[in-house]
Amino acid sequence: MNNKHLTRSPFFSTLLILITVMTLAITHTSYAAGVAWPKEINLGYQKYGPLIVLKSTGELEKRLKEHGVTVKWSEFPQGLPMLEALNAGGLDFAVTGETPPVFAQASKGSPLVYIANEPASPQAEGIIVKADSELKNVAELKGKKVTVPKGSNSQFFLIQALAKAGLTWEDITPVYLAPADARAALERGDVAAWSIWDYYYAAAEIQLGTRTLTNGEGIVQNYAFYTSRRDFTDKYPELIEVVLDEIRKTDEWIKNKPVEAAEKLSTHVGIDAKILEKALHRSNFGLEYIKPEVIAAQQKIADALFAIKLLPTQIKVEDAVWQPKK
Repeated sequence: MNNKHLTRSPFFSTLLILITVMTLAITHTSYAAGVAWPKEINLGYQKYGPLIVLKSTGELEKRLKEHGVTVKWSEFPQGLPMLEALNAGGLDFAVTGETPPVFAQASKGSPLVYIANEPASPQAEGIIVKADSELKNVAELKGKKVTVPKGSNSQFFLIQALAKAGLTWEDITPVYLAPADARAALERGDVAAWSIWDYYYAAAEIQLGTRTLTNGEGIVQNYAFYTSRRDFTDKYPELIEVVLDEIRKTDEWIKNKPVEAAEKLSTHVGIDAKILEKALHRSNFGLEYIKPEVIAAQQKIADALFAIKLLPTQIKVEDAVWQPKK
């Protein structure tokens, strides 16, 4: 058989097709392998919780080194500015309370996606007053100045606590301050009360001897959420799973050894271990993917904030939930 006849044979044509398909498959696999791991991941965290514990261990860096990924950590005093940075592409992964993601999703063109959550921890935030305050309950906050970080989980907690006491948001004068400034304002007597989360809550109790008007029990869920950007999760799902796996390990360690975790965290952040231990004991740990009941709880927050005109637009929380590969 001559070469001319061979090139026209059905067998040769089929062979060429197979070679082409295999070449494309190899090329696609090589491309996929090339984009499966970025050069860097930037994680946003606050001075408390599993992410900062994970940062202190260096375990994520060890895990990602084999894939050529460096880890960058960015600290924020509260959740809303962290998620503003996430929306702008300055962060790849972040952890906040339950309310900041609602505000972040309401931003036009937001790429935010919910990745996972820690269990509800309603005892881990409180509305506190000075020890010598005459206020005995939330209802007595009517007409008073109350400080709270704007857009935080403690703002929604305050809204719900007021409603439970028969008050509205308009019945108080909110004073929006970051935690450090809010604590100082409470100490000086510039405000009557402070709505805040742990560890700041525990620090005020131990160091200032504050009194709690109410914690979140029966008022809010107080979930902690891990979030990312949709473009990042779509491109690097394997990386996201590695990060979640390391957080799960960290959660398990905190649950089993809270005293040791508090001591390690204390060394890393310079906060009294007794404060951190108290905060850890009233927080729940055990990372989970987002479940329908958690989405429903977040939607309740979004609807409530929109109803009192604190949220600029209505949102559908389930539209921003990441679906992991099964």
